[in-house]
Amino acid sequence: MIYEADMAYFVLANKARSHAYAPYSQFHVGACAVDADGQTALGCNVENASYGATMCAERTAIFAAVAAGLKKITHLYLVADAQTPTFPCGLCRQVLYENNPDMIISMAGCDLNEAVTCTIKDLLPHAFGPDNLI
Repeated sequence: MIYEADMAYFVLANKARSHAYAPYSQFHVGACAVDADGQTALGCNVENASYGATMCAERTAIFAAVAAGLKKITHLYLVADAQTPTFPCGLCRQVLYENNPDMIISMAGCDLNEAVTCTIKDLLPHAFGPDNLI
């Protein structure tokens, strides 16, 4: 179930999904990053023939948020080409944790009927972060 308060953000993530460039996987993903002030930044996956150069929607949204001056993302909404919610990959989890170790992640299937919500700490327990470098 998706709560009404979250629906607008899922709609934005779904719109971002429509802009994905996924000629290889045909798997389109959209993300909407939200900061504490309610400002948003969108991202979609952008594939590349050199697969390592591919960028996931989650990282694209975080990088767009940083470039737009948003400081700390409190919530990330994801919509992917699947009937059930799709979770972020490991590399994205690391980037999300770096931006805000208390971030909430909400994932929905493409029909926007079902969602799963958790924290980045749930997805990346025992994370490596800035405190590990000191």
